Amino acid sequence: ENMKKLILVLTMVVLVAGWVLAAENSEEKEAIQAAEIWLQLVDTGKYGESWDEAAVAFKDAISRDKWEQALNQARKPLGKMKNRALVGAKFMTELPGAPAGKYVVIQFNTDYDGKSGAVETITPMLDEDGSWRVAGYFVK
Repeated sequence: ENMKKLILVLTMVVLVAGWVLAAENSEEKEAIQAAEIWLQLVDTGKYGESWDEAAVAFKDAISRDKWEQALNQARKPLGKMKNRALVGAKFMTELPGAPAGKYVVIQFNTDYDGKSGAVETITPMLDEDGSWRVAGYFVK
């Protein structure tokens, strides 16, 4: 339930945020790189491993089992990822309903075998250990 709220909040943030078409600072670049590495786990069906590599706040919001179930329902039917293009990234320090911190809200246009023109919104955050880790993910 908390994850659904976080995903809805992130979606709303994306709708009102101004996108930075090119990453302007090293934090955005690091966050984008972390997101792309994490997405490779999801792309290859390693849903449990994607939870393992997620931010502490993400793990606190949803159990590993529930995350695997959610991705099996939402992502698996889309089929194999064919192409992913960065739309933009927005650095933020506050997101409604999320702890204060450093976040980068990233959006990709993604084509799958089963759906073209999907929009992925992924939000890495600077985690407790100083690494960028995914705190939110949504595909529509």
